[in-house]
Amino acid sequence: MHMRRPQEKKYEVLSPFELKNKLIELSKHDHEKMMLNAGRGNPNWVAITPREGFLQLGHFAMSECERVKIREDFGGSPEKVGIAKRFESFLEENHSVAGISFLKSAYHYVCEDLKVNPDDFMLEMVNGFLGNYYPAPDRMLKHCTRVVQEYLKKEMYAGHLPAEDVEIFATEGGTAAMDYVFNSLMENKLLYKGDKIAIGTPVFTPYLEIPELNDFEFESIYVQQDEDEDWQYPDSEIDKLADPSIKAFFLVNPANPGSVRINEKTLKRIEHIVKHENPNLILLTDDVYGTFVDGGFKSLMAIAPHNTILVYSFSKYFGATGWRQGVIGLHKHNHFDKVIANKSAEEKAELHKRYGSVTLVPEKMKLIERMVADSRLVALHHTAGVSTPQQVQMALFALSTLVDKKEKYKKTAQDIVKKRFKILYDAMGEPVPQDPNHTHYYTTIDIKVMAEKRYGKDFAKHMSEDYEPIDYIVSLAEQESVVLMDGGGFDAPQMSVRVSLANLDDSAYAKIGKAISDVLEGYYQKWKGHK
Repeated sequence: MHMRRPQEKKYEVLSPFELKNKLIELSKHDHEKMMLNAGRGNPNWVAITPREGFLQLGHFAMSECERVKIREDFGGSPEKVGIAKRFESFLEENHSVAGISFLKSAYHYVCEDLKVNPDDFMLEMVNGFLGNYYPAPDRMLKHCTRVVQEYLKKEMYAGHLPAEDVEIFATEGGTAAMDYVFNSLMENKLLYKGDKIAIGTPVFTPYLEIPELNDFEFESIYVQQDEDEDWQYPDSEIDKLADPSIKAFFLVNPANPGSVRINEKTLKRIEHIVKHENPNLILLTDDVYGTFVDGGFKSLMAIAPHNTILVYSFSKYFGATGWRQGVIGLHKHNHFDKVIANKSAEEKAELHKRYGSVTLVPEKMKLIERMVADSRLVALHHTAGVSTPQQVQMALFALSTLVDKKEKYKKTAQDIVKKRFKILYDAMGEPVPQDPNHTHYYTTIDIKVMAEKRYGKDFAKHMSEDYEPIDYIVSLAEQESVVLMDGGGFDAPQMSVRVSLANLDDSAYAKIGKAISDVLEGYYQKWKGHK
């Protein structure tokens, strides 16, 4: 039985991520059909080469601790002297084993291109894999930092920043990164309760919900992408950021669910605003989908580095959502450290008290180091840091890209989602959108626009007025066992749907596209029969 309108009204208050669970429940009513869940963006691929490298590094790491065995089944701490030579011998002895060729390329890249001492690098990687020491430095292991800095330079800055200009903090995925950023901005009095902030919309739903929590109570101003302009920000929307009462701009770039990167014209407009009209503006950008843009990606970090806080996660590109690997990046000469240094004597005293157990001179702590302390409630600062095996795998993910000079992996990842995108639109009977700024990781389909295009304005008006906005995705789940995200929950148009092109096999998107079209046809036939 179809969910009634009062029930739909009740469920519309939920985040689309929570509503999805109800849709999954509804889709299970028909046991003859396999449910197709294109809701969440968890990719269905796994990056093999860096994982094989991780496993082979593990075999070497175990041999190193067995060299200095303390007792039976008790390995010792690996020795630094000669560890690089022993690793080179290991590579030679196992040259035909999967993952070894990659490890050899990665090792030579770090030692030769990054000029890292081979013994220092291998000791960090071996101890990191074994997880036998607390993370030190707690912000991120030294050589893992250099590797990931180079990765970010290649994938995020479009050649506009030296790698080491952006300091990074390893976090438990992008989710933890956002948690730490919001918390530290408040704790360090860079934002206050009631501050006016801008949010680029449509956007990942938690970014709409976080500002409303009683921890923050921000006043949200929406900077809205235009569906009719290929989900770009009109100048009139970006110009809202020139208002100095707006303290921060939070966005996902490329967007989720719009799935396009900000074009060059808009980037330059934001750069101008930060330089000349609102120089205190905080830019917080989540760039997890940047690697899916064909032809390169440019983060806000590249155009306004001193005002930008970058969040990046390895989860989507490498099929690694379960690894929980992310980073926060801040320019080493960022605007935030200057603002903290110029706080009033009273506020400085409060901050001195907060961080006084970490250092004798809290005033000299950079914001990124304060984030590390805040991530463990300051008092537990000595146990801060992401687990070292996570950091090692993160570095290997990054290295697999850095040594891939022909970008074979990137081209394949982009091709996977682009192919599914075309399959979906072909199955819907709709033209395939052509946009060089599109990632093809998600697509947002406006059902009311499709309804008007296919069946006229009167029918589209009927869809808007006679049904709740989530009725269409409820019908998809109940009738076709297809689960999609409610676009309205992302502040996209009401009765739009977000489809993930990452998490199902190619053939599923033909079925989803046909289901989207068939369900709309069903609404039309019902309306026509009652006219």
